[in-house]
Amino acid sequence: MPDIKHFDPDTALDTVVRLFWRQGVAATGIQDVVTATGLNRSSLYATFGGKQDLYLAALRRYVETHSAPAFQSLAEDGRGLPAVAAFFAGLIEVRCSGPYARWGCMVVNAHAGAENGDAEVRRVLDAHHHRLREALLAALRTARTRGQLSPKTDLDAAAELLAVLAYGVNLRSRAGADPADLRRTVSAALASLGAEPA
Repeated sequence: MPDIKHFDPDTALDTVVRLFWRQGVAATGIQDVVTATGLNRSSLYATFGGKQDLYLAALRRYVETHSAPAFQSLAEDGRGLPAVAAFFAGLIEVRCSGPYARWGCMVVNAHAGAENGDAEVRRVLDAHHHRLREALLAALRTARTRGQLSPKTDLDAAAELLAVLAYGVNLRSRAGADPADLRRTVSAALASLGAEPA
């Protein structure tokens, strides 16, 4: 007779995402996961594997539910630099207010933590960076066709600059940075590309 799960793995994983996102891997033990999900250890291990497997599943889930939709929206926006400005405005808003304020970004937190030494984690982080960079590059290409950029702007370098700026916004917001300061920094970066301040 097949084993029947008496819980929703997706709901449990969403809870685990929030736990690892808020606390980080090093500060989160299996007992924390048990307490947060209400599941016993055997159910967790049978469904997700050990703590590292669970973390990887949570990290991938975070990317698919939080990062990927924002990147797709940016890439498909069609406004060029206003789309980039809106992306950063939304990033600052979600990082500094609301239910996840001051949690930073789970991916950026992983870049800064010991977990980035794991090869599978690195693959997730590298793929995330590639998707972010490509979304920014798509917006910058649109900006170029709309005449919004300085003719001297190197699109590849600008996309990398903006990706690194997004990481900085995430880290600084977790540390309690003033949203107005973050917005001024983004405006300065966009102005350096030939944009009007956001």
